[in-house]
Amino acid sequence: MPTSICQWITSFLSDRRQLVRLGQLTSRTLTISTGAPQGCVLSPLLFSLYTNECTAKDSFVKLQMTLPSSASYTMETSLPTDRRLKSWLEICDNPEFIVGGASRTDICQGDLGDCWLLAAIASLTLNDKLLYRVVPHEQSFSEGYAGIFHFQFWHYGDWVDVVVDDRIPTINNQLVFTKSAERNEFWSALLEKAYAKLHGSYEALKGGNTAEGMEDFTGGVTEFYEMKEAPKELYKIMKKALERGSLMGCSIDSLVPARFATRTTTGLVTGHAYSVTAVEECKQSQHKESKVRLVRVRNPWGQVEWNGPWSDNSKEWENLSKGEKEKLQHQNAEDGEFWMSFEDFKKNYTKIEICNMTPDALEDDKLHKWTVSVNEGHWVRGCSAGGCRNYPETFWTNPQYRLRLLEEDDDPEDDEEACTFVVALMQKNRRRERKLGANLFTIGFSIYEMHGNKQHMQKEFFMSSTFKARSRAYINLREVTQRFRLSPGEYVIVPSTYEPHQEGEFILRFSRMYFSNPMSDQPAPASTGEESEEDQQFLSIFQHIAGDQMEISANDLKDVLNKVVSKYKDIHTDGFSRESCRSMIALMDSNSGSSYEMRNAINDAGFRLNNQLYDIITMRYANENMHIDFDSFVSCLVRLEGMFRAFQAFDQGGDGTIRLNVLEVS
Repeated sequence: MPTSICQWITSFLSDRRQLVRLGQLTSRTLTISTGAPQGCVLSPLLFSLYTNECTAKDSFVKLQMTLPSSASYTMETSLPTDRRLKSWLEICDNPEFIVGGASRTDICQGDLGDCWLLAAIASLTLNDKLLYRVVPHEQSFSEGYAGIFHFQFWHYGDWVDVVVDDRIPTINNQLVFTKSAERNEFWSALLEKAYAKLHGSYEALKGGNTAEGMEDFTGGVTEFYEMKEAPKELYKIMKKALERGSLMGCSIDSLVPARFATRTTTGLVTGHAYSVTAVEECKQSQHKESKVRLVRVRNPWGQVEWNGPWSDNSKEWENLSKGEKEKLQHQNAEDGEFWMSFEDFKKNYTKIEICNMTPDALEDDKLHKWTVSVNEGHWVRGCSAGGCRNYPETFWTNPQYRLRLLEEDDDPEDDEEACTFVVALMQKNRRRERKLGANLFTIGFSIYEMHGNKQHMQKEFFMSSTFKARSRAYINLREVTQRFRLSPGEYVIVPSTYEPHQEGEFILRFSRMYFSNPMSDQPAPASTGEESEEDQQFLSIFQHIAGDQMEISANDLKDVLNKVVSKYKDIHTDGFSRESCRSMIALMDSNSGSSYEMRNAINDAGFRLNNQLYDIITMRYANENMHIDFDSFVSCLVRLEGMFRAFQAFDQGGDGTIRLNVLEVS
């Protein structure tokens, strides 16, 4: 199709320009300067261009990057002096990208505190289709080798291709970070490097949540279960999750928040992330009628295992037949992986995370068709960063998304008229911006029922309405996810940070039926009319009402303005409202007004703008304290009036759309 061809050509030319801009090919190496491991995110086409060109000229690609800081290597000990980025040629003689297939035993944690990521990688190896989407398996250190490898990640709604060279951080010729049990296998170390590049540095990977990694490998949605509040059918949920290809992790909360990775007497580690790699039932030979439910868990350290019942050397294995042992792939090895009973699993772990490829409930045996929508937004300080409902004066200014539930669930066994849907709110780029002092915001969302209003809902609506549903809690995680069931109808979802004035980007994912764009997305024209000139009559009327003190009430100002406006017959207006006059007096008395109130003032003036324009106005006119003085307010209204008049002059058809040539735009 022509469109596809045009898109391909555009992509090709763009990548070619990027190739020339990033570096020049020499006799042996193509050096690309990228700074610290963040560098550039490239397309698969550009990766192919690199490898083909370098292979043809017998050269290698070398991505220039600085060594990670000392803190990136270890947080508890001083660094040896021999720390370098080394290529495979300096580490071993017969390197392999993957040896005997990628498996969970290929991931052993190094000195970087990213157990959450490695637990996600170990879970990823259980699903070949997902694994080879992230780790393209046609790569090697021999055929077509050009010194670089590429990996693919889901990154806030898009799949991106990340290219890295083959140099890996070492100390005394040993890999510092993730390594494989096979000394000559490097796919897991290179995958970790690519993920570090995506987020800006190795150091950015310290500390996290397994759900982050699982979602970035799949684009799925994660649901959390606290063991103390887990449903009765949790075992069934876990088993079905693995059957459907979901990724699963678990952890034990630390009793002392400041202390992490503390080993207990049972061999388990608190403040540490694990992978759940299998859920099985087996028969014990001495108890033919009874079955025992088991869970297989893996420590990303590659060592330190559970030492209770059903651990590698426990007596419980003596009660299983050879066939049962083979089915469970039981091994007596210090590889970080172990079995434990489901009851012990529930008793010792505090949280489990399940990343699903589709929002189908794991309690349900049926599969359904889902539509998933990804909507990008941002909170702008002083305009659309209103905080939670505890701040009623600004809560209404948060971004709003209209949700229409059209069809109830098609379940003959359920008589309730309700629609099931999943909402996931994810804040963007906080890990990458950590070096600038950014931390995760405490985020959540509320859902309100509304009827037919397509505009941004005002403060009065939220003051008089009660939410129909909301996120379980405001929490400082990258993503907050929850499943709901509501009656068919129209709703508005309000995502927010807990505190107001916190600026950041987010994506809101919704899975179910129809999901609209942000509310009040199209500007509406203001009422037209000629500008009135200053005259002595206005001043005379004002002085007569205000008296010698030059003070005036909202009602008096309303009378003054309406008397002046009424003299102009070509102005079609109902006059100034008392509320508008009160806002003007408040602005004059304080010399400035809150930027959050700017939306109301502009609405009162007759303009209907979208959220993006309100954000721009706030950034343009608000001061550092998020106040807008009266002069700026008037200047803004004059500019808006001029822009709307210009638009209306070009809108010959009156349909709200115009076409401009280059000269008219300039």
